[in-house]
Amino acid sequence: MPGPRPAADDLGPGAYRPASPPDPGPGPGPRAGNDPATTATGAGSAADAGSGAAGAESAAGGGPSSGSGSGSTASGDGTPPEAAPSHTVLKSLLGAWALSACSAAETAAVEEHLGDCAPCADEALRLRDAVALLHTDRDLDLDPLLRFRVLENCLGRRPARIPVPAWADPYDAETARLDALLRDIGDSDWHAPVRLKWFEGNRQVNRRTTVAGVIGHLMSVDGLVASALGLADPLGSGAPRLPAERTEAYWSTADRPPTRTVRKPWREQSHALVRTVSFADRGVAELSVSYGGFALPLQDSLLDRAFECWIHAEDIADAVDYPYEPPSGKHLNRMIDLAARLLPAALAERRRAGLAAPPKQLVTAGSPGRSLHLEVEGSGGGNWYIALDSPAAVGSPDRSVAQVALDGVEFCRLVAGHVSPEEAAAGQDGDREAIRDVLFAAASLSRI
Repeated sequence: MPGPRPAADDLGPGAYRPASPPDPGPGPGPRAGNDPATTATGAGSAADAGSGAAGAESAAGGGPSSGSGSGSTASGDGTPPEAAPSHTVLKSLLGAWALSACSAAETAAVEEHLGDCAPCADEALRLRDAVALLHTDRDLDLDPLLRFRVLENCLGRRPARIPVPAWADPYDAETARLDALLRDIGDSDWHAPVRLKWFEGNRQVNRRTTVAGVIGHLMSVDGLVASALGLADPLGSGAPRLPAERTEAYWSTADRPPTRTVRKPWREQSHALVRTVSFADRGVAELSVSYGGFALPLQDSLLDRAFECWIHAEDIADAVDYPYEPPSGKHLNRMIDLAARLLPAALAERRRAGLAAPPKQLVTAGSPGRSLHLEVEGSGGGNWYIALDSPAAVGSPDRSVAQVALDGVEFCRLVAGHVSPEEAAAGQDGDREAIRDVLFAAASLSRI
């Protein structure tokens, strides 16, 4: 029974054929059926010969078979040439080559192959870089953005699908929804007037701009997140850190009123932010993003940016008479949760400014304290307990002294400064002073 045939991309046929016997000299040639070369090629050689007479003539002459299966020609001394290693064999040696564990002959063969084979050359470079990481004198605490840089380089060679982290989903969704709105509006709509609203102290303030100005504002504040991730700041180095100052700087340095051309850099920046956090290590979620007067972890910062993107998308939609829906219930719930977590600190800040009642029952940090039950209804709703007397206290249903009930979208518009605290609550029960302080603290979370 004949043995198995070698793989098509393995060693050439000559590597499996025994050396030709020495020339016996003059005399009758061997029979075609007993010639090793002829036997190796089998019936295929006879078929390739073209006719029985031609095959007999070749056998009688004792010359090499002319069939397609012969694959090589013997050298002058009768020894067949040594076959070069195949691509498969050389590829299997790349790991050893990167570790400098190949013989001299193997090293020469691999390096000659790398000059002709681009995929193997790329693989060899990656293996050499991996070997460099094995040195024990290097710091093993890798930069959390290292994974992003490696994957970005790989995707430049071969595209792949990288999932977006769950905590970045709201920002990814809201920027995509706003971009869809911007694609639908006409050139003249970019100059439609938009009035931005927010709260300062106990009163609502506003600022007039245009649709294009709103996108410039979003891009300017998103630049704080970009610079925290090591990306380019759209306002350049040395730009202000406070969101309001950054927006004013962008508006004042524009050579002319911004037009629809601002959409492209804003969208490219939002894509870059999502792409960067998708490629980065998990630890990047806790990276601190400074807003000048305060800082947020990156995952909360992107949630804050998603919230502002939605609120300003509604401002734009109202200006151009475009239908626009609130975020999904899942994303809306996360936005409400962020606001609820920020409320104790906002209440303490207002208390320091003399805008809220003093604390009544201080407790040790981490202990349950007086609380307000915030009941949010509708899509994205839930129940939160807001500590009233100290940001270090823990909200508790057992220590609840007041309750406020309102719709989820209405609560978000209160946090955005679009609804006054007096108009926001649909239901109130309990300590009126605590209710008033919490509602105004919610409105104070807004900013331009």
